[in-house]
Amino acid sequence: MIIKGDNLEALKALLPYYKGQVKCIYIDPPYNTGSAFEHYDDNLEHSTWLSMMYPRLELLRELLAENGSIWISIDDDEQAYLKVICDEIFGRKNFVNNVVWQKKYSPANDTRWLSDNHDFIIVYAKNKNLWEPNLLPRSDTMNARYKNIDNDPRGLWKPCGFSVKTYTKEYDYSITTPTGRIVYPPSGSCWQTSKENYEKKLADNRIYFGKNGDSKPQIKQFLYEVQQGMVSKTIWLYDEVGHNQIAKKEVQILNAADVFATPKPERLIERVLTLGSNPGDLVLDSFLGSGTTAAVAQKIGRRYIGIEMGEHAITHAAPRLKKVIDGEQGGGGFTFYDMGEAIFDEKGNINKRIDFKSLAFHIWFSETKTAMREYKKSPLLGVFDNAVYYLLDNGILGDKKVNGGNVLTSKIFEILPKPDNRKHKKVIYGEACRLSSDKLRKENITFKQTPYDIKAG
Repeated sequence: MIIKGDNLEALKALLPYYKGQVKCIYIDPPYNTGSAFEHYDDNLEHSTWLSMMYPRLELLRELLAENGSIWISIDDDEQAYLKVICDEIFGRKNFVNNVVWQKKYSPANDTRWLSDNHDFIIVYAKNKNLWEPNLLPRSDTMNARYKNIDNDPRGLWKPCGFSVKTYTKEYDYSITTPTGRIVYPPSGSCWQTSKENYEKKLADNRIYFGKNGDSKPQIKQFLYEVQQGMVSKTIWLYDEVGHNQIAKKEVQILNAADVFATPKPERLIERVLTLGSNPGDLVLDSFLGSGTTAAVAQKIGRRYIGIEMGEHAITHAAPRLKKVIDGEQGGGGFTFYDMGEAIFDEKGNINKRIDFKSLAFHIWFSETKTAMREYKKSPLLGVFDNAVYYLLDNGILGDKKVNGGNVLTSKIFEILPKPDNRKHKKVIYGEACRLSSDKLRKENITFKQTPYDIKAG
């Protein structure tokens, strides 16, 4: 899903549909550097910039899953200020790390002070007790250290030291090599296990004595037994995840005449999404820019929502995704949206042109503060916390007749689908109510009149 429009309004509109469902959020907001480049107003005062970011971060937190994480690219100018407001919004206890990304591969020799070669990515979990990052794939260099020089049927292995510096007397014993040489652990050290366990490992062909069978023992570490991935460090070098110039070339392929000023390389975003999500998870970028996050998500099998305010949603992001889908990806698709009708007008009144589905999602969210997971065009919106919610079908569609379905009458109430537990409180939205107060009380009904009782939040 690609949405063209103001991200504050778009995030508000997404809440009734996706609250608590986004596994990983990456954003690359304007850095407030004073450069004032074309695609964003990047020349804001600090206080204005913070005021712009604060409500957006609050909404992003609401959209984030309980076991989700948010990754925010930022530079030195605003990093400290951003962390302070993130501590307030996400909770200081949920701060994960401050990643350093080497964005340039050479120094700026014309700089007046120090050459700025890095940016930051601030990482927060929604709930640090529930979130943990995935492992990064093992590199070819790491796997190349494993051989199988003795054709062991268990596959690739590498020799590792068999002695340890933490001394235990029971682990200090002599070992006889295949050539008959007697060896001992280094002075002040001992073997890593007991004599009994050593004999078991020797019988299992897990001890290696070197090419000629005359060296001190080493333990065979098999590739299939090691952790199939690696923990991410907090310094990401450009040869691992790319740099600014690579990112610009990636965008230039799509639009050579209008290169986005500060794109991020695809390998950088791939690392974020690899650490923060799994195939099929929903990821979100509300400052989509040239579309890098959506393109990477498409390539590695994530569902995605991207929000972009400017025309480059059309000139950059959409063509980039089409190229990915038509080319290397060879399948899938995306939907492009402009921001539609607002539920409320500038005076806070409900928009008379809003459709039933949009109103149903809004009412459900305003009542339960949760996203509606299943939608059926039915007056029964769902059951939540011992209450069942209804929106009378024709009320928003303009049917003014008493028997048309928008007015709560005895006949309409009898045909409404009921939950198994009839004792549930019933909250019914409709244009008017013809039931007596005694009937409402007897049936445990709270009636709310549309449009007047529909709240904006």
